[in-house]
Amino acid sequence: MRLRSTLSGSVEAVAPENGRIGVYVCGVTPYTESHIGHAMSLLVYGVLIRYLRWRHPGVEIRYVSNYTDVDDKIIERALELGRDPASLAQQNIDLWEAQQAALGILAPDVRPRVTTEIDAIVAAIGRIIENGHAYAVPGAGVYFRVRSLPGYGKLSHRPLDEMRAGTREEPGHGKEFPLDFALWKAAKPGEPTWPSPWGPGRPGWHIECSAMAQRYLGASFSVHGGGTDLVFPHHENEIAQAEAVTGPGSFARLWMHNGMVLRDGEKMSKSLGNVVSVAEALDRWTPDALRLFVLSKHYRQPTNLTDEAMAAAQRGVDRLQQALAEEPAREGSPPPEAASARARFVEAMDDDLNTAQALAVLFDLARAINRSREVGDHGSAARATLRELASVLGLALPADAHADLSRISGAELSEIASRFDVAAAEADAADVVEALLAQRQAARAERDFALSDAIRDALSEAGIEVQDGPQGARWSVRG
Repeated sequence: MRLRSTLSGSVEAVAPENGRIGVYVCGVTPYTESHIGHAMSLLVYGVLIRYLRWRHPGVEIRYVSNYTDVDDKIIERALELGRDPASLAQQNIDLWEAQQAALGILAPDVRPRVTTEIDAIVAAIGRIIENGHAYAVPGAGVYFRVRSLPGYGKLSHRPLDEMRAGTREEPGHGKEFPLDFALWKAAKPGEPTWPSPWGPGRPGWHIECSAMAQRYLGASFSVHGGGTDLVFPHHENEIAQAEAVTGPGSFARLWMHNGMVLRDGEKMSKSLGNVVSVAEALDRWTPDALRLFVLSKHYRQPTNLTDEAMAAAQRGVDRLQQALAEEPAREGSPPPEAASARARFVEAMDDDLNTAQALAVLFDLARAINRSREVGDHGSAARATLRELASVLGLALPADAHADLSRISGAELSEIASRFDVAAAEADAADVVEALLAQRQAARAERDFALSDAIRDALSEAGIEVQDGPQGARWSVRG
């Protein structure tokens, strides 16, 4: 597999070393609930890990992603809310992990947190000072000496003078140079602190990821990922810190950056009021539609979230599900497209994780399966290939929800139908659910939201989840 590296600007091979491929991805700072940009970034890297494991079944693919659970933003937000910073961070982490599970985002092998890695961080800072790349300022903390590394700026490809001119300098007294950044921040009243050789305090933002990545993946590892917004200063500073500890050329061999998420063509921001939370996204769209939407663009490109794009993504999911619908086996040969699908899929994914081309392979195969059905051919092998490749992309594509209704009590469904004056006698269970949803839609049209909510809640209690979207309500049986 080959990926374009931000560091070198060229496409480089991702190959196992000593039987392992290590991947580190910067996680969230949980000062508030996560937004769809966080989800889409981890979705991309989750697909990378799924593919590497499928492509290299005999290789250990070790995936690490952190939580920055102590930070200026968390402290400031906790102060606004009158909350304990640690409690606020934990609440948002719990919510985010539940949402990741709902979205089918692959969980990392290790999820280190800054607050549990203080010893490793302090040790790394000590090594940096010993090697002459940092200095302590009494009452302020410890600063990294950026001019001590000739290669500083190699990731963002900018010289120091240009970085200084275009960057808001990190405040702090006692600095030798304006771009020097904090490795350790001296304690302030009311803030969480830990002991250190330089006095009580807490880590700076950048040192955390350097220390955690090297602790769990070694001095050098295969891939470091994150959003393009992290290239400078965060990732630039990570490289500097790591090389100050373990020497030039250590740390990540390849740097991978995903594009940002736009909302209706504009950057998402609180000031514009267009930030889409993960909770809102899950309420409006299905996990598979969100995933297909993200993967339909190359990961390095910005992604424009619109209602029209999401409706198209859901239609794409529906087409794949239709092709996967089971039918009685018939005589015949699988479509010829099935034989080449796997090779074309590998070719696309090996070429800088080209998920858009990989999805095109899936849709070609789905069309071939549907054509085969029309002439009575047997397509079970082709469907197995389609499901296998879809699973590599993390698409769940659950079986027809109607088939799962056998798990729902017929008596309970009849009682709900009777409660809302929907005919249920001799009716198919799926027809009863559809009739209830039709009545719910009519209630919504008349702004009778009490009735609409009552129908939804009754179905939910029975194990049938209802999701509203631009194309109307969809339902599924809870697993």
